[in-house]
Amino acid sequence: MSDVIISVENLGKKYRISHQGEKQRYTALRDVIAQKLKAPFQFLRREKNGEEIMGAPHSPLSTLHSSRASHEDFWALRDVSFEVRRGEVVGIIGRNGAGKSTLLKILSRITEPTTGRVHLRGRVASLLEVGTGFHPELTGRENIFLNGAILGMSRAEIRKKFDEIVAFAEVEKFLDTPVKRYSSGMYVRLAFAVAAHLEPEILIVDEVLAVGDAQFQKKCMGKMQDVSKGGRTVLFVSHNMSAIQQLTQVSLLLQKGKVISSGLTDSVIASYFSCETNSSQNIYPIKGIHNRISCGREVEFVELQLSNSEHNLIPIGDKLRFLITIRGNTNVSLFRFGVTIFQVSGIPVGNTFSLQQISIKVGEIATYELCLENTRLAPGKYHCGISLGKGNQETGIQDFDIVLDVLAFEITLAGESPDTIGTWHPNWGAVCFPTPIVTQCNKA
Repeated sequence: MSDVIISVENLGKKYRISHQGEKQRYTALRDVIAQKLKAPFQFLRREKNGEEIMGAPHSPLSTLHSSRASHEDFWALRDVSFEVRRGEVVGIIGRNGAGKSTLLKILSRITEPTTGRVHLRGRVASLLEVGTGFHPELTGRENIFLNGAILGMSRAEIRKKFDEIVAFAEVEKFLDTPVKRYSSGMYVRLAFAVAAHLEPEILIVDEVLAVGDAQFQKKCMGKMQDVSKGGRTVLFVSHNMSAIQQLTQVSLLLQKGKVISSGLTDSVIASYFSCETNSSQNIYPIKGIHNRISCGREVEFVELQLSNSEHNLIPIGDKLRFLITIRGNTNVSLFRFGVTIFQVSGIPVGNTFSLQQISIKVGEIATYELCLENTRLAPGKYHCGISLGKGNQETGIQDFDIVLDVLAFEITLAGESPDTIGTWHPNWGAVCFPTPIVTQCNKA
């Protein structure tokens, strides 16, 4: 018997998008009634060659609208094909709008495909957004049994797992409270606990885990690893490449509704960052950043910019200069910037924190330049993670805002090298060591 548990063949999903004409506006029923009351006979009159004639009434809606809406077909997915084997943990990555959520909704049977076929050989549990499958008026206890029943579990099976679910979700105090009163974090904890513990053959998890705190995310990662070791299949969508790299063996890269890369996770992540770095973007407004860790946001990023390059190309030996705009949502003192540089594959090269400690007042917006000297980065493609926070391991660390996969750049051989470098092979690593001093040592 084949161990292929998910088979997707030439899958496509088409949506019809409407565009209003330039003169078109929204018309409510009251507009039509008011128009008739103002001129009750206008729809029965029209002129032709200066003569007024009677005829069939025009449509009120066509009279109020000077032009009709135009339509276009938008393919959220097109010609997507892949197979997933039993027990595999598969990552699905891509920028916002690439089609990841549409694919998961089709696999979860929430929406039907326009073209192609999907074969699922097992029970599916999905966690696509906060509160998926929950009835807001029911309590946490009742929703556990409801979700179990939807997954095809018997009442006895649900009771067997009930205590584990409640303990994992950490909602004992609110178990008999309607879930409409739950915070988004409580929703996610309970929803993930139900999906992961009721033993589906296929577990589908979207970026929803980003809502939880760092400790809960770590807990979920461990649980998904346990699920996969038990022979069950996991599909995991995330913008957090380190999480994808830690959890999955193989991945798919979606771009504009198509699979442009598939295979070993390291290779697919490298393709993802290669696409990002080939972009000429060097200014990152906070609204456009798609990988942001949930923090308290007492201080938050507004905009990030790679300030010493217009095309993300930095000659070897040059300083790295970042312009960072932040906003204070409360009065905060003595915090620092943190910078982590990653290779294109997602492997971190190194980390540093600003020496100066910064303070900001509520409502204040300030821009700072971070300058990294003597990084000795080798030629290649890189990207950054930037953080705001305070404290240390002894006093406790408090993160205010963290963004990943930003400020992509490429170190090139052109320019002044700290040492004489004619060529550089990627296998030599990400750091150019100083030129060694060679001294002859004579034997005694």
